[in-house]
Amino acid sequence: MKIQDITSFLETIAPASLQESYDNAGLLTGNPNWDCTGIVSCLDATEQVVQEAIEKKCNLLVAHHPIIFSGLKKITGKNYVEKTIIAAIKNDIAIYAIHTNLDNVMAGVNGKMADQLGLINRQILQPKKTVLKKLVTFVPTAQAEEVRNALFIAGAGHIGKYSECSFTAAGEGTFKGGEGSIPFVGKPGQRHTELELKLEMIYPAWVESRLLKALETTHPYEEVAYDIFLLDNKYQDIGSGLTGELPEAITELEFMHQLKKAFGLTVIRHTPLKSNPVKKIALCGGAGSFLIGAAIASGADFYITGDVKYHEFFDANGKVVIADIGHFESEQYTIDLLFDILREKFPNFTVLKTRVKTNPVNYFV
Repeated sequence: MKIQDITSFLETIAPASLQESYDNAGLLTGNPNWDCTGIVSCLDATEQVVQEAIEKKCNLLVAHHPIIFSGLKKITGKNYVEKTIIAAIKNDIAIYAIHTNLDNVMAGVNGKMADQLGLINRQILQPKKTVLKKLVTFVPTAQAEEVRNALFIAGAGHIGKYSECSFTAAGEGTFKGGEGSIPFVGKPGQRHTELELKLEMIYPAWVESRLLKALETTHPYEEVAYDIFLLDNKYQDIGSGLTGELPEAITELEFMHQLKKAFGLTVIRHTPLKSNPVKKIALCGGAGSFLIGAAIASGADFYITGDVKYHEFFDANGKVVIADIGHFESEQYTIDLLFDILREKFPNFTVLKTRVKTNPVNYFV
């Protein structure tokens, strides 16, 4: 199995196009055409994790955080980033990062956090815009159903909990084949009028290449006419953060104890409790202070995240309890998530979880 086989599969789970503009997800070291000898899933690809991979005879690290986040002008081993890159390159270790693209899918980092708390009725906290596109094409009536089905199979036509969504309108199309043309209907050099259906459906941007391939393969015309529109609609299944509900409302203290146990915490930084029942939870793995306003707007009783600064705690404004459980602590189960995804897909292949604790933050209790 090639490195490319594994990374291509991961991008069906969390397409690279979903990463934020500032991110650097993807293959950071190594060659996609290498034979893969084994995979180690981790949160951070540090020098110690690279060494672990070497010892386990695995040549691919699948990490959440990109070890190269901004540009490197020199690689002299002066810091942990450069040391890690040197170790990976010298030992032919490929490092693949699946970062904010995994944050932005429902079953990603935040979904794993929600699993730990047993949340139900989940929704994306801040859905993304400009992720959806609309394809419009024109097909002879007799072939319209075949083309429609091919586009559905290629990934078009999903709206929320519904699939195979499309719209058709009847009309007439005209064309005149030029010299050397072989028209499906009509004769070259003569204008032809054909009864056609205008077929419309939406799709997520990352399936576009296979969608157009399916269109060109099944459409009967020599030259396929189609339009593509970028939509401003929110995509409810893609975006930042997540909300969910506890099966039953509990007290704030009960929830704090549940939170502490679920994430193995020794401490929780939080805003004042409000003596209200806790039912709806908003959360975001990693640094999530940018979603405090969205958490309040969602009506959440608690907002769980990490890396909240002093003044950002004031933004709770008495409307939500902010619980900062730590960056590593909020994302720690991403290691299990990646392991489970890879193990299920490649059951007969070596997939391991790192045993290196990469959290740089320690607590004196």
